[in-house]
Amino acid sequence: MELIGRMLDGSISYGDPGLEPVPSAASIKQDEKMERLEGVPLFERCTRRELRAIARIAESFDAAAGTVLIRAGEPGEEFFLIVEGTARVHVSAKKRARLRAGDFFGEMSLLDGEPRSATVVAETAMRLLVISRRNFSGLLEKVPGMVQTLLATLSRRVRLGERALDMSRHASSR
Repeated sequence: MELIGRMLDGSISYGDPGLEPVPSAASIKQDEKMERLEGVPLFERCTRRELRAIARIAESFDAAAGTVLIRAGEPGEEFFLIVEGTARVHVSAKKRARLRAGDFFGEMSLLDGEPRSATVVAETAMRLLVISRRNFSGLLEKVPGMVQTLLATLSRRVRLGERALDMSRHASSR
């Protein structure tokens, strides 16, 4: 995982207590994983069997407040679903957002392997479900119907982003 890789390569300091992510001490049970994943638009049309397969590849992960979960410009290798805690998203100096339990991020780079479009920092201590790109690719081969759901979800997010941008431009032109 990207976060663990940064711990191993030294780009996250073990000496700084605010920046030390750790594997979750109390793992999340499969039923709870399925329940959480079911609330993600990406997986909302999945059958119970498909959700169980997704839950099996989702790992529980804890991160301390201040941990950089993903960094804009770096390759993306994971999808994250927030179980507990909040995070700040920095797309640009003017474009920021807050993510809460139930929100997810990392799906674009997970699919295309392109660099991350935003930086996400844990605002509080967090518990996340993490799905690696390698495992996700294998899952898409097993559950081909998920590709259509994923495309529809991404399309919807782009449309919402475009509408928000249009509304912002319209408001500022007054």
